[in-house]
Formats: sequence, structure tokens, C-alpha cells
Amino acid sequence: MPTLYRYGTEQTGYGGIGTSRAVMTIRAAVKAGGITTKPYTMKEGDRLDIIAHKEYGDGRLWWIIAAASNIGWWAQLPPGTHLKIPTNIFQVGQMI
Repeated sequence: MPTLYRYGTEQTGYGGIGTSRAVMTIRAAVKAGGITTKPYTMKEGDRLDIIAHKEYGDGRLWWIIAAASNIGWWAQLPPGTHLKIPTNIFQVGQMI
């Protein structure tokens, strides 16, 4: 499975991936039902990085939730924003 981090450096040891193609792949797979998601509605004080940490154990994977939810690159969204959270991060990794 590829490293799912958007950025990588020699210091971190992560190679990172190019996200423009990955985002399009994730969005298409969610739309086609190829990636299982669960709904989530943003509450006051929620941020994508915090949600990613709760779901995947790593806040750097926030961009996967943004891609699956077809939203931009904002870590903080208004309350009431509807998200689609991929339930299996390994399933996402196999797609990209």
C-alpha cells in the first residue's frame, strides 16, 4: 500500500504521494460505491485533522476525508457541513 501522506521529506521518512490524481480517484470511487463511507455532520469546533486523528489515528490524513466529501482543503469547516468519512483507510490505499 502506498504511503497516504500528502507531503514527505527525508527527515520524516515518508515518501508522500501526489494528491491531485489521488483526490480524483477517491472522489470517483466514493461516488461509484467503491469506497465505504460513513456520514458525519460537523459540529462547532470540529476540524478535519482532529476527525482524521480520531478515525485513523493520524491527523495528517485529513485530506482523504476532504477528498471523499468533495470539499476543498480547509481544515476547519462550518458546523453543519456534511462529510463522508472512509471507514477503511486500507481500502483507500488500494485505490490510489
